Amino acid sequence: MAIRVTTEIGRLERVICHEPGPELSVVTPRNQRDYLFGDLLDEESSRAEHRVFRSVLDRFADVLEVEDLLTDVLEMPEAREFMLARADEAVADHAEGIGARDLARLFIEGKPAEISPARGEALAILLNESGYFLPPLPNLFFTRDSAAVIGERAMIGAMAHEVRWSEELIMRALFRFHPLLENAGLIHDTSERRRLNTSVEGGDVHVLREDLLLMGLSERTSASGIGVLSETLFAATAIRDILVVLLPHERAAIHLDMIFTMIDRGLCCVFPPHFVGPTRLSVVHLARGEDSVRERDDLFSALEAVGLPLAPVYCGGARRTQQEREQWGSGCNMVAVRPGQLLAYDRNDATLRALQREGGFRIVRAVDYLTEPDDLDPDGRCVITFQGSELVRGGGGPRCMTLPVLRQDLE
Repeated sequence: MAIRVTTEIGRLERVICHEPGPELSVVTPRNQRDYLFGDLLDEESSRAEHRVFRSVLDRFADVLEVEDLLTDVLEMPEAREFMLARADEAVADHAEGIGARDLARLFIEGKPAEISPARGEALAILLNESGYFLPPLPNLFFTRDSAAVIGERAMIGAMAHEVRWSEELIMRALFRFHPLLENAGLIHDTSERRRLNTSVEGGDVHVLREDLLLMGLSERTSASGIGVLSETLFAATAIRDILVVLLPHERAAIHLDMIFTMIDRGLCCVFPPHFVGPTRLSVVHLARGEDSVRERDDLFSALEAVGLPLAPVYCGGARRTQQEREQWGSGCNMVAVRPGQLLAYDRNDATLRALQREGGFRIVRAVDYLTEPDDLDPDGRCVITFQGSELVRGGGGPRCMTLPVLRQDLE
């Protein structure tokens, strides 16, 4: 198989990313909530920050760009027909005669609706409004949301918001047709079920072990979505246990990876108010072969019960004010490229100090790592930090911006 993920922290070998581009320009102060943004991102600054992030990733793994992968599959007549058959008829008409690269950009950057005068073009011009046959995808640089690799299978996300439906379509095409993403089959491919409130997004899916999944029940991932996915996983994969954290419906915790990330053997980074003390979130345990759902006292006791005890490092350190500020700034949202070797935003100072103090992590600036000889201890703990002051405005961090498709198993 070309894909395999059985851990959050095994050596990263292949990952899908997307450099933000012109699709960001569709977001305005008036429509930013429609596009799920809390702020506007500057295209050039976002791209510059992402390129540094991508340059560091390139040192560790084969980084695949969504636009390049989509261009490859759109060169295939069967894949092109597959995508156009599921898009609006006007898009299919517009696609006639254009090349694969331009068609890939069309799917990413969107296709404005062409309205005849009889249907209100004059009114649309007067009000300075436009619709889209195919929505632009300003959230696409968060590639984690729309898919996840679990074992040797690909989970295609069922996006909670209609504005992101074509991200599902892109991922379905990539995992169905691209040879670099050959897999043992698609799971939870739910383009129809999405209408029945069975949403599941990749930020709520954490593969902690070959037989163990941690999930978030959030505003983006529904109970019925977890139910459908769990049935498939128990029947078709090595997953035996699924722990589910019941998240509050608030923007700061839209996905589990905004409040929890596994960062090394025996170690995780968490937003403490949600996991420690009287405000801790409820956790339930789904097990293969059992119809009932077991409630657990907290996440850490639930992890111990399935043989994976984890010690927490607190996002934001010990002070609640810093915890809240840095969790909002994606302080928990890091991605491991090797066990104990992480990529993180440089803005979250208190979290970085906690990683140094409590976990023995060395802090390395991306600019130094990219310009000086690589002297990283392959077995040592470190955090490579990069500037993300613009990217973080989108509401996510390094884990959100990576879709691992191949990791080494942990020994």
